[in-house]
Amino acid sequence: MHKISEKTPIIGLTREELTQKLATLGLPAFRAKQIWHWLYTKGATDFSQMTTIAKPQQALLDEHFNLARPGIAKDLTSFDATRKWLLEFQDGNKVETVFIPEEDRGALCVSSQVGCTLSCTFCHTGTMKLVRNLTAGEIIGQVLVARDGLNEWNKKREDCLFTNIVMMGMGEPLYNYEQVARALTIIMDGEGIAISKRRITLSTSGVVPMIEKCGQELGVNLAISLHAVRDDLRDELVPLNKKYPLAQLLQACRDYPAANNARRITFEYVMLKGVNDTDADARELVRLLDGIHAKVNLIPWNPWPGAKYETSSRNRQHAFAKIVNDAGYSSPIRATRGEDIMAACGQLKSDSERKKGEKVWLG
Repeated sequence: MHKISEKTPIIGLTREELTQKLATLGLPAFRAKQIWHWLYTKGATDFSQMTTIAKPQQALLDEHFNLARPGIAKDLTSFDATRKWLLEFQDGNKVETVFIPEEDRGALCVSSQVGCTLSCTFCHTGTMKLVRNLTAGEIIGQVLVARDGLNEWNKKREDCLFTNIVMMGMGEPLYNYEQVARALTIIMDGEGIAISKRRITLSTSGVVPMIEKCGQELGVNLAISLHAVRDDLRDELVPLNKKYPLAQLLQACRDYPAANNARRITFEYVMLKGVNDTDADARELVRLLDGIHAKVNLIPWNPWPGAKYETSSRNRQHAFAKIVNDAGYSSPIRATRGEDIMAACGQLKSDSERKKGEKVWLG
């Protein structure tokens, strides 16, 4: 466990908050702009690296503030170049963050909570209890660690592989909305990390009251963890459905402020053998999506120890996809990435909370 610093963390402060805190030390507002640039454009990890700031002021800043990133407990790379970090925060809690590279781009899968409240039966993270929400600084810290690890601070933007963020790691982002929104606002700032809202996707299991707020305030892409087309089955797979059933969820998607022809809502659908993968399920999915600018990501279920499910056969996945495609909805079958290091969809689980004696699967 890290020694908890009594200094104020700068990572996670808004520009306005940083300016105000510097003012209490007698520092002018332009220093906030300089620090912001060093943190989020240059990737500085120490005030002494900020060469545009005089050394006496560097020392003053170091006396009052910290620039701490999460510690790296494990750093694993898959045979397919997927990379997973097990990150440790100052209180000893841990989360997992995964980078998935493609030929001309790459997405960082970011966690929003330690553990999860949702208990989705097919998801390994769902077997954890919620420990706590992450702060905005801890969410941004995952991005900074990834930029460090991928050595992308001094590259031209067109040469960077890290191009997208998906809020699809551990936790339900809309149950930690205020900190997620603060973090994403800082990440989207054009004078800092500068990842566009068009390159950020937030995934929710269906916290209906927060979906509209997310669209209005952040305007990021929306992904829905759907996984079933009937309320009785979704109640089992995604228990949140008992609170916000399919009709409410799909209406919220139709009303999502940031959705249009160019920016479709993604519906994630895990393929479970004999559970949700029939032709009738596919046809019902098409019916439910009527009137929504949508695409469907079909996800082969990724195994984890003790789970009761099997993944659908490739033939069944392709038959399901054809029905959805033929109805006019793009429905790619997602390639499984990072399975050998337990970094694939639904496999993330840290050891921050586990039953006594339970084996920890981190790859």
